[in-house]
Amino acid sequence: MTFLSLPVFSSPDFGEGWDLIYIAPFQESFLRFVFLLVFFYASYYFFIPKLYFNNKKTLFIISVLGSYGIIIGITRVIFGNSFRGPMPGPMHKGDFGPPHFEHPIFFDAQILIPFLLVIALAFLIKMNSRLMEIHDEKLNAEVSYLKAQINPHFLFNTLNSLYALTLQKSNEAPNAVLKLSGIMRYVVTESSQDFVALNKEIDYIKDYIELQKLRLDKSVALSFEVHGTTTGRAIAPLILIPFIENAFKYGINPDENSFIKIDITVEDQLLNMNVQNTMVASEIDEEFKTEEGLKNTKKRLDLIYSGKYDLEVREDDKVYDVNLKIDLL
Repeated sequence: MTFLSLPVFSSPDFGEGWDLIYIAPFQESFLRFVFLLVFFYASYYFFIPKLYFNNKKTLFIISVLGSYGIIIGITRVIFGNSFRGPMPGPMHKGDFGPPHFEHPIFFDAQILIPFLLVIALAFLIKMNSRLMEIHDEKLNAEVSYLKAQINPHFLFNTLNSLYALTLQKSNEAPNAVLKLSGIMRYVVTESSQDFVALNKEIDYIKDYIELQKLRLDKSVALSFEVHGTTTGRAIAPLILIPFIENAFKYGINPDENSFIKIDITVEDQLLNMNVQNTMVASEIDEEFKTEEGLKNTKKRLDLIYSGKYDLEVREDDKVYDVNLKIDLL
């Protein structure tokens, strides 16, 4: 409605009131805006998504130029030279014949400029919509992947450890069950949120590490420390755990002495996490490897914390070192 009101309020004959609709130049202008509106929706719903985004750019250009020609052609055939006023000189009988076109069809500024603005607007809105869709799809896919990544491998190992504790009638078994329940509840409920309280994320990591301890022996030196205030701050859920999970998957071998060091420091709005582990000889089933999970985590960091994070990964023959800095909300 706003778009179609433009030729009304911009008409030099606006003061004519309802008689405006009987004036040929206004009729032509209004009809062209109607066609432009149709062209906008055709571009938004068909030309751009079906042709341009599918690499059919030649067909897209032909469709755009064809639409432009149709808009000008139809209005000129109907109204002739109404925009340019009557032909100079005395009127003759032949003046009522076919309309005279004074300018080439593609150089009519009165329609070319609005046409270019319409196609640009359709592009901007469609691109913004597409970026939002991609953003949501990636986040949903990555969170779903992280859920699947954590659940099978971690769950099986933890259940085996719990089974061993129950056989030993260990007093640690009930507490381990509670931690496992809390972890699964967090993964299922909190991971669907855009952001969660940082202290909840840290508690989740603590429970995860405590359960991992169940399967560690004295050959592994484990260190986990949190410094600074974690309350009153928010973070994207499950954004830290893949790096920690990676350390437990690739940094432990019962036949070798190894270490895992996890240090999380919060200063003002900056979170700094450093994860180190020894590079040990280990065989991980292909389905449980975390390269893809780490790639997804990096994508999530790019999407959520674009320009607000720094990730540095160093490795040699002995140590794998990850340092992640995030500017928290």
